[in-house]
Amino acid sequence: MKVRYLDLSVKDLVHKEQLLAAMDKVLSHGIFVLGPEVKEFENKVAECCRRKCAVGLSSGTDALYVALRALDIGPGDEVITTPLSWIATLNAIVVAGATPIFADIGHDLNMNADLIESLITNRTKAIIPVHYTGQMCDMDQICHIADKNNLVVIEDAAQSFKSSLNGRTAGSFGKIACFSMNPMKVFHSYGEAGAVVTDDEELHDKMVALRYGGAVNREDCHYPSLNFRIDTLQAALLLVEYTRLDRIIEKRREIAKRYHDALCDVVECPGENPGFFHVYYSYTIQTDRRNELQAHLTQRGVETKIQHPILMPYHTAYKGKYEPAIPVAERIHKRILSIPNHEKLSNHEIDYVISCIREFYRVN
Repeated sequence: MKVRYLDLSVKDLVHKEQLLAAMDKVLSHGIFVLGPEVKEFENKVAECCRRKCAVGLSSGTDALYVALRALDIGPGDEVITTPLSWIATLNAIVVAGATPIFADIGHDLNMNADLIESLITNRTKAIIPVHYTGQMCDMDQICHIADKNNLVVIEDAAQSFKSSLNGRTAGSFGKIACFSMNPMKVFHSYGEAGAVVTDDEELHDKMVALRYGGAVNREDCHYPSLNFRIDTLQAALLLVEYTRLDRIIEKRREIAKRYHDALCDVVECPGENPGFFHVYYSYTIQTDRRNELQAHLTQRGVETKIQHPILMPYHTAYKGKYEPAIPVAERIHKRILSIPNHEKLSNHEIDYVISCIREFYRVN
């Protein structure tokens, strides 16, 4: 039996018809750059995050970079972030000209907020927490530290659209919050797309300019920048996906509960502390026998993923540049394994994944 880690195909005929109708509408009006669907998409995102403004962008990576540029964070500035994220988080900081400072993670795979204050210097300007796997960071503590030290918070909420903490959604805490909507995400486009949200209208206007070559009113360049515009087609397709989002999250949470109930005695399953609402961008277990278990599952036809096999400061491009004190991240990233949890899984496939994992521990 084959169980795919992620199935991006569109097999549901009603869903496919909705997507094709959205595409046809864009093809008919012909406004392929920043068409009316973009504004509608931005309004939906802002409303969902309970923010005043949103800006649709070409990717989540671009969202991080545009946020840093809008806040004038660059050479001479330090930005505290996590070592455990996709390399885009680090790249955005470095390309903006700032210096990353790494706070170790906790057992929930998110930045350990207790370590942040010890890393603050007179050069620190921002904190970028990453809501990893769809589970939010301790934003109450992080925002308290930021306020106390006159720092800005930029949420990297790439993996966590509609996650929440005590009723407040991901994206509602930082000065700016950044989202990725690429095809792997729970709220996804059919190519690259992203967004930023904020309550600051001046920052909103600056980010609108930054996504269009730095031009105000698309005419006069005020800030040297590049093209970070979201395609109208992607915005149109995202509007279709938005109508399905709650059902998708509900299914992923149901799968997570089944996994937890069936596997918590053989592997370490992700938890959900009181007040947290996890959207399960990935279902990431921990085990000291990660590589052996992954090989066993591959042999049984179950696709898995290590998210991410290289900690950000240890990528080739950054080797020797940083000496982070991140012992927890160094230990835990060798134990993590993401198993299939997408909403298209059948009950039979879920049972098969469970049986394969339990088989491994029973036999070994």
